[in-house]
Amino acid sequence: MAAPIADRIAAIDWSRIEDDLNDRGYALTGPLLDPAECANLIAIYDDRDRFRSRIEMTRFNYGAGEYKYFAYPLPSPVAELRSALYRRLAPIANRWSRMLGGGELYPRSLTEYLKLCHSAGQARPTPLLLRYQAGGYNCLHQDLYGELAFPLQFTCALNRRGRDYEGGESLLVEQRPRAQSRGESINLDFGCGIIFPNRYRPVAGARGHYRATVRHGVSTIRSGTRWALGIIFHDAK
Repeated sequence: MAAPIADRIAAIDWSRIEDDLNDRGYALTGPLLDPAECANLIAIYDDRDRFRSRIEMTRFNYGAGEYKYFAYPLPSPVAELRSALYRRLAPIANRWSRMLGGGELYPRSLTEYLKLCHSAGQARPTPLLLRYQAGGYNCLHQDLYGELAFPLQFTCALNRRGRDYEGGESLLVEQRPRAQSRGESINLDFGCGIIFPNRYRPVAGARGHYRATVRHGVSTIRSGTRWALGIIFHDAK
């Protein structure tokens, strides 16, 4: 993939992405990172200076595995993905806000949005690398780190399902008012990403749109080691 990351993101069919988000509650991007870029990100994991914190999931009853939040400045591929994806997702986020009776909450650029986060006391970066080994999993959760939360986020698979690990499907569970929960199990291909709701999404009902709460997680890794990059667009307190 010789093209700059911003060009790869621009080449995605964003009308299809928005349709999938509205209809299915998630959207798959196709390949965005090449094998060398994925390997380089995995290699960063042992460089303590590139991260602000390390979380052992078992300690907090989050699941079994670990992840590390990047420190600023972010690695170039992560910063480029975060900025270029935000620019495409902000209009969708604003349309979702209007569907649910809100206004234009999200500025056009990530730089502008992060200024809002930092003004609200949310200044710690949230992109992260996740590592799950055999037996690892991630409980259903939402990534909320303060008052401000961008309604969409992104995960990219950094190694190959079926060769490097088995299991480890991405899980989404949606709770609609006065209805039982609906679940999705999604396999991510190597270098490919998924866009999904951070907290809730609009769903069309008989009297307009209503909020459906969404939580996400990862199913048990049956063998090997699963690596993933997570990009959250709001910063943390």
